[in-house]
Amino acid sequence: MADATGIADGTGIALTEEITERINGALAGKKPVTVTYVGLDDRPHMSLRGSTHVHGPDQLAIWVRHASGGIVDAIARNPAVGLLYRDSDSRTTYVFSGRAAVVDDEAVRSAVFDASPEPERDHDPDRKGVAVVVDLDEVKGGTVGGTQVSMSR
Repeated sequence: MADATGIADGTGIALTEEITERINGALAGKKPVTVTYVGLDDRPHMSLRGSTHVHGPDQLAIWVRHASGGIVDAIARNPAVGLLYRDSDSRTTYVFSGRAAVVDDEAVRSAVFDASPEPERDHDPDRKGVAVVVDLDEVKGGTVGGTQVSMSR
């Protein structure tokens, strides 16, 4: 858990209200989240993921519109991912690392789709995509001169 300052107390990761608001509002705020993963070619790949949102106190989720290829195939082989949130106006940066997995459970699929921003849902009205859930291993960052976080499993 994190205390009021966002510093982990040794019991793991608990995303703060500020982090949750920033991640969940990233697309609307024009501050996209970048996801990095290791492709099938063993090279790092980056992509902007507008559907990224907080799924739980120690999880992020992404709705991926294509059920195969790219990140979906890559995380089946190597689940390690990194995510970067950056708000240059407020000089706020959060760096996340964790393990991603496609979740087939229909309740989770629906929850991830429904929690994704509307413009992202509009790109996949038939829900042909997949839910990717990232179990976070580490979260670092904060605002220059403001709250800093450093949490890990």
